[in-house]
Amino acid sequence: MDFDLSEEQRLLKDSVDGLLKTSYDFQKRNKHRGEQGGYSQAIWGKFAEQGLLGLPFGEDDGGFGAGPIETMIVMEALGRYLVVEPYFDTVVLGGGLLRRGAAEQRAAHLAGVINGSTTLAFAHVEHDSRYELNDISTSVRKNGSSYVLNGEKFVVGHGDTADTLVVTARSAGGQRDRKGIGVFLVPANAKGIEIRGYDTQDGSRAADIRFENVEVGGDAVIGDAENGLAIIEQVADDARIALCAEAVGAMEEALKITVEYIKERKQFGVAIGSFQALQHRAADMFTALEMARSMSYLASMASTFIDMDERAKTIAAAKVQIGRSARFIGQGGVHLHGGVGVTMEYRIGHYFKRLTMIESQLGDADFHLARVAAMDGVIV
Repeated sequence: MDFDLSEEQRLLKDSVDGLLKTSYDFQKRNKHRGEQGGYSQAIWGKFAEQGLLGLPFGEDDGGFGAGPIETMIVMEALGRYLVVEPYFDTVVLGGGLLRRGAAEQRAAHLAGVINGSTTLAFAHVEHDSRYELNDISTSVRKNGSSYVLNGEKFVVGHGDTADTLVVTARSAGGQRDRKGIGVFLVPANAKGIEIRGYDTQDGSRAADIRFENVEVGGDAVIGDAENGLAIIEQVADDARIALCAEAVGAMEEALKITVEYIKERKQFGVAIGSFQALQHRAADMFTALEMARSMSYLASMASTFIDMDERAKTIAAAKVQIGRSARFIGQGGVHLHGGVGVTMEYRIGHYFKRLTMIESQLGDADFHLARVAAMDGVIV
């Protein structure tokens, strides 16, 4: 199997790395986090200038029509530099759902996403929903030609700065029914929306959002109001692929930082990296990284599978390995650094925090292992 990048993909990789290398070292990242909204508008503008925000969207919509490998390249780079800008929430999650909307919806929203003037947030997680995508109690009802939403969403990535919320809501059935689920485009400033933003433990931003009799037009629904779960599941799998790639980038840098540290840190008059036990630990971390990288590549290729069950199973298996490797490398990196590893002033702890967040986003290793087992007919 050929894992080599094409010439265009190598140019993309060099372009993204070049941009972030000059504008996103650790000190600059901390500065960006302190800006309004928790990220740098200047960096976001540079993403737009380089075409990164339009990468996965079709050429008819003003994008570049790039595929999953290009998204993987970008997400790996974002992971290496711990980028806090809302690329994942706007382009991968919100944009992924919007891509499946009607031509009129894409025309109304995608131009702003691509030029950087509009950000999106996927409002889906609820208080007790855990990882099941069909566990939705937020309600939507028809009111003439409009829809009215009521309910609460939690941990909405960059939900406090988004211009448009992509909201899942139930139009019929019980809380865990697969039918009766719709996806709606809701202006963040619509009447009846209450947003409480906060910092997350990995240095990003999220929000809890309450919808109280929020009215949107009949053209706000993506697809129809009762059969939206299929596109939610497809986009969630695409997002899991992106998270796998981001984790690989973060793990790669975390391991690099750790190896550099044990080569320099001296104890008993010698570098601690000369101790065989620590060399073995670093070697095990490298093995975990390469296992994760292989599964990330496989997941990216699986996005083109025709067999949707095989696609879902492969992506779930990748998330299992990513979760295990992320925990092992993140914890190992902090452990080998000792006390300095948990200080805010040193990088490794921040990588550990982001990897911990990725491990739980859209399902942790245990959840996806159970999914793989169920797809193979194994009772767990």
